[in-house]
Amino acid sequence: MPFNLAAELQQKKADGLYRQRRTLESAQGTRVRVDGRELFNFCSNDYLGLASHPDVVAAFQQAAAKYGVGSGASHLVCGHSAEHHALEAELAEFTGRERVLLFSTGYMANTGIVQALLSRGDAVFEDRLNHASLIDGGLASGAHFQRYHHGDVAHLRTLLEKSTAAKKLIVTDGVFSMDGDVAPLPELAQLAQQHDAWLMVDDAHGFGVLGAQGGGVAEHFSLPAAQLPVLVGTLGKGFGTFGAFVAGDAALIEYLINSARSYIFTTALPPAVAAASRASLKLLRDEPQRREKLASLVAHFRHEALSLGLALLPSDTPIQPVLLGSNQKALAWSAALEAKGFLVGAIRPPTVPAGSARLRVTFSAAHERADVDGLLQALADCRGLLA
Repeated sequence: MPFNLAAELQQKKADGLYRQRRTLESAQGTRVRVDGRELFNFCSNDYLGLASHPDVVAAFQQAAAKYGVGSGASHLVCGHSAEHHALEAELAEFTGRERVLLFSTGYMANTGIVQALLSRGDAVFEDRLNHASLIDGGLASGAHFQRYHHGDVAHLRTLLEKSTAAKKLIVTDGVFSMDGDVAPLPELAQLAQQHDAWLMVDDAHGFGVLGAQGGGVAEHFSLPAAQLPVLVGTLGKGFGTFGAFVAGDAALIEYLINSARSYIFTTALPPAVAAASRASLKLLRDEPQRREKLASLVAHFRHEALSLGLALLPSDTPIQPVLLGSNQKALAWSAALEAKGFLVGAIRPPTVPAGSARLRVTFSAAHERADVDGLLQALADCRGLLA
């Protein structure tokens, strides 16, 4: 039998790599109902607690009443609404770039942009821990694909010095989704300028969280468009809604409108989602206390978790991995936490390298200190029982 899928699934189970969907029966929040149980949620990317914010929900409902629930077509046919256009303009002003282009998902943004910018004979240089969408875009582009060691500027410099490609693109996450650390962007930007390359950053996990105004890694490092010409963000994390965007100069945006297949050949986001995202952007800008509270919760967790002897990675972002090593151990800790009322995901290969399975603990500004303390106690109990 050429396709013995049942046997392959059994092997995944034996290796601790089998994945199952969970059914959420409540709104997204710090407390959720999953498969009939009420749990404290520590695995969502809703970093600012905006996914269920009344203003965001109201904006969605009002726009749905006006525009309907579907966009009806791609942006280039008849699916580009006034809400889309307004969101793009507001995001351009927010990011300090000339223009913004909305994509239906972050995956489509990353794959579409890289493939549009590169082709055979070009070169793409990617951090080894980049998100799968960036890796897939680089591989599908046909360009000479090279991966540099995680955050290793010296290794990237060596690869750039050897490259003879006319067009070179350096691609990195801004905040790495499974480690929570921040890319060394000033050094990468300097290398890009020295080697006549472009720098593309996927700041999915930085927007809304980093920077005094929530502008993400570009604001955090004060990198203008000249140093960071391709800036990608998603709306489904810090913004609490759905979709993605790329910010850059007018020529980049016009080129992608005419060249990015994942933009041209897909249905536009529902206008109501764009309206909800506009409401999120306003809250994100007007309420810096959300970021301040989030940073405080993260700092408290790190201090207490390290005192418990838990193996954390060097991250000051809302992504706090607890390294456990084996797949089975990560699954056991996740199950034990759930039994105590805490929803925390077990992350295993291929999402992370083999031997680095972990709990991916994430925080929201909607969490309270007592929620975090409860999680810390549950982790301490796990350490005593499952070490």
